[in-house]
Amino acid sequence: MQKLTSLFLFACLVLLSSNHIAAQKTLTLSDAIQTALQNSYDIQLVENNLVIAKNNNNIGVAGGLPTITNTTTNNNTITTINQTFPDANRNTSRDGVDGSTLNSGLTANMILFNGFRVKATKNRLESIERQNKSLLESQLLNTISTVMQQYYNVVRQQAFLKTIQKSIETSKERVDIIETRQKIGAANQADFLQSNLDLNALVQAEQNQLLIIDQAKADLLNTIVLPATTTIFINDSIKVDEKLLLSAVEEKMKDHPLLQSAQQLINVNQYLEKETRSLTYPTLRANSGYNYNSNKSAAGFILLNESYGPFLGVNLSIPLYNGGANKRAIKNAEINTKSAKIQLQNTEQDLATELFKTYQSYQNSLKQTPIEIKNYELSQSLLDLVMQKYKLGQATMVDVKQAQQSFESAGFRLVSLRFNAKIAEIELKRLSNQFTF
Repeated sequence: MQKLTSLFLFACLVLLSSNHIAAQKTLTLSDAIQTALQNSYDIQLVENNLVIAKNNNNIGVAGGLPTITNTTTNNNTITTINQTFPDANRNTSRDGVDGSTLNSGLTANMILFNGFRVKATKNRLESIERQNKSLLESQLLNTISTVMQQYYNVVRQQAFLKTIQKSIETSKERVDIIETRQKIGAANQADFLQSNLDLNALVQAEQNQLLIIDQAKADLLNTIVLPATTTIFINDSIKVDEKLLLSAVEEKMKDHPLLQSAQQLINVNQYLEKETRSLTYPTLRANSGYNYNSNKSAAGFILLNESYGPFLGVNLSIPLYNGGANKRAIKNAEINTKSAKIQLQNTEQDLATELFKTYQSYQNSLKQTPIEIKNYELSQSLLDLVMQKYKLGQATMVDVKQAQQSFESAGFRLVSLRFNAKIAEIELKRLSNQFTF
């Protein structure tokens, strides 16, 4: 579980700079992940389950240590005594006689043999602890993946905004050109109105995009457990790792914590089978302790009677018949083990399918990216060329608007393609447990 330890150590680094995020202007991916690992409620809940599993993983909980109990009883009585003897001088008749009975015992009980149930229980508790460690590692991977996806979503939305702002600059330039032409009588009012309508639409799109960015930041802040009002600035770009190989990812996926957790669940049920079978074996216990008994009376035949001393013994319990309940319990335990094995196979199938689909998406995005980069460069060159021709009166306003739309579409497609490739990369690394940041 070296990766699990490394992630914990990485998270602990945040303790040295817990107030850094609130004060800084720029939030890096590393800062966001560190903060999430420290603050995440989901991680804290899984950590608590692991702590409980560690507490339970004890030989005493498994029944392998002696149990020691002390029982003390003290009864005080007021009785009426009427005793008659052959010797009349010994006759006793009294009311309100005080009396007390004190019984105290210290008992130690130790299981010597119960069909190896203690060993099976201890092994089951160890498997439960390992299962919770795997679940914690899985939660760490999920949290890191979520932070990275939301972080790059903010980057994507900011890239969309830059494309809109570039188009706004073009529209403003178009309005300025028309205003200049109007002054010399070379442009009509319709062109002026249409240009302003196009500009206003882009300004509205810019405002909507700013809202989308703020909401994307709020989602990120929620994941890293910071107030939604926290001001953060993200100055980053989407860079995709293009060197992931399907064979390497498949090999590393075999150690995915979800698969390890499913395997531990099988182990837990197998040990439960052994525990259930042990119910059909004899149970041998050793008993030892010390007893003290005292009876006192202010009058009567016996004024004081005390007995005390140690004892040592064994107890053998042999199950003979309980209506077939043990056989049914064993059969149910075997079925639960089969179900756990099916669950492991189902998890393997789901992960393999998810990996295959994600890698296809990853490869498809990488193949399309060079083409889309070329399209973006061409659309930018086209827009610049049309604007130059528009200034010279060699292009119409419709030509400019079409060039703008081509530029915007190419910009949006390129950013979306890079984002999709990055999301696929993040998912592949989550499935193969090889995050680096």
